[in-house]
Amino acid sequence: MAIIRRRLSAAIALGGAAALALTACTGPAPSGDSSDAGSAEGGDTAAAIVYGTTDKVTSLDPAGSYDNGSFMLMNQVYPLLLNSAPGTAEVEPDLAESAEFTSENEYTVTLPGGLTWANGNTLDSADVKFTFDRQLEIADPNGPSSLLGNLESVEAPDPTTVVFTLKEGNDQTFPQVLSSPVGPIVDDETFPPDGLLSDEEIVAADAFHGQYTIDSYEKNQLVNLVPFDGYDGLLGPAKNGQASIKYYADSNNLKLDIEQGTIDVASRALTPTDVEDLSGNDDVVVHEGPGGELRYVVFNFDTMPFGAETEDADEDKALAVRQSMADLVDRDALSEQVYKGTYTPAYGYVPKEFEGATEPLKVKYGDGDGAPDADRAAQRLEEAGVETPVTLNLQYNPDHYGPSSGEEYALVKQQLEADGLFTVNLQSTEWVTYQEDRVDSYPVYQLGWYPDYSDADNYLSPFFAVENFLSNNYVNEDVDRLIAEQRVTPDEAERSAKLGEIQDLVGEDLSTLPLLQGAQVAVSGTDVTGVDDTLDPSFKFRLGAVSKEG
Repeated sequence: MAIIRRRLSAAIALGGAAALALTACTGPAPSGDSSDAGSAEGGDTAAAIVYGTTDKVTSLDPAGSYDNGSFMLMNQVYPLLLNSAPGTAEVEPDLAESAEFTSENEYTVTLPGGLTWANGNTLDSADVKFTFDRQLEIADPNGPSSLLGNLESVEAPDPTTVVFTLKEGNDQTFPQVLSSPVGPIVDDETFPPDGLLSDEEIVAADAFHGQYTIDSYEKNQLVNLVPFDGYDGLLGPAKNGQASIKYYADSNNLKLDIEQGTIDVASRALTPTDVEDLSGNDDVVVHEGPGGELRYVVFNFDTMPFGAETEDADEDKALAVRQSMADLVDRDALSEQVYKGTYTPAYGYVPKEFEGATEPLKVKYGDGDGAPDADRAAQRLEEAGVETPVTLNLQYNPDHYGPSSGEEYALVKQQLEADGLFTVNLQSTEWVTYQEDRVDSYPVYQLGWYPDYSDADNYLSPFFAVENFLSNNYVNEDVDRLIAEQRVTPDEAERSAKLGEIQDLVGEDLSTLPLLQGAQVAVSGTDVTGVDDTLDPSFKFRLGAVSKEG
């Protein structure tokens, strides 16, 4: 079926939006002064807003990062062919005018004519082809190119037409993929075809065509955005006159600033204790959106204990180590003691709200009903000939996944060591370094996942296909085959069965060990509107949906 979009005719008339200054002590200036506003939808004066987060930007180059903090900023400033309007996970044309399967293996996108980037360069089908060819050419280990596993080629037969040829036809996920972190379109006159561009060069080039452009940029400190009057897409004009993102080193100052009204919205990541405390504060509003986040442990199959490249490599012993860890973790304790129920136990690889989700780990490990079982873990290790205690180097991140990660992994260490089966060396690293080093340096480590699009496939393909984002050297050809098959299976029941089979196989192998599932949470001032609209099943926070009283 074709996706057609009504083009929005309202333009954004920019006023004199002044940049918010970053100071050593106070952070952004108060944002409620209407003199620092532009014109929003309908021509009314709109106040600026300030969004605060502990999430970090790894790279502003879409080929060089695959994390929520980076994509959150990209989603404000780069065009996407398809996107989701606030309040829904359904994709519709955004930059595109129409998009449809013109054959089983061809997905054709039509662009409007006369588009330009904010820097004046022409934006046409050549940029789109360049973008996806570039993702596949660079294939950065920290980038999202694994999402394009079913893409055979991209052609641009004329300036307004793009034809994606797929390896397997009837891909049920491809429209969603175009709205994901691999989808931001980049300027072919600005970006190199075979290497990454620095954040500073990107900002200087003004290579944007989203709801906003970047007015000033201090990486992981303060980013100021102004509405772009050339954007005519699905999201419409921004409902604020200016938006700023302030980055925090920890959640204590984030909480303090939302309480004092220094910022308008706080999200990712306040601690559970912070959220509980703020729920009783009449000066703020706590917002909760659909869940989708997973917290999990990753195993590097080469460097973990008994991994393929270790001196005592043994596949059976390595499997016993992974499975015994699954026997020992107590998810209920992690949920209640660390997260006060804001995260719940995850016994599967796909959150249970998604079609096709199963809970294979609940019956395969521990006592068979979700609780830990040390005797079962000890038996696995003994049968595999593993001497105990097993020394385990376990890495976690203290900033990107919130300050409660320290408490979470201290409790995981306690659970693994309680019966003498493991000795855990717990180590932590700041996110920017962590993201760069995790593939080559960490044998067992923490990651979290926010979905790129609302489909069970997004919890399977990026992790367990042969060419996957984790790059943890896990290969299961049956899993790889089933992943490819489910993606192109239109019958819902048949597809769900294949999804279940994948989860069962991966549950035996334990490429990753899921621990917890969480909801989206944001806190705003009482004069702020639009937050609930953008905490939706698309899992994209759109600053343009948020406004406040001027």
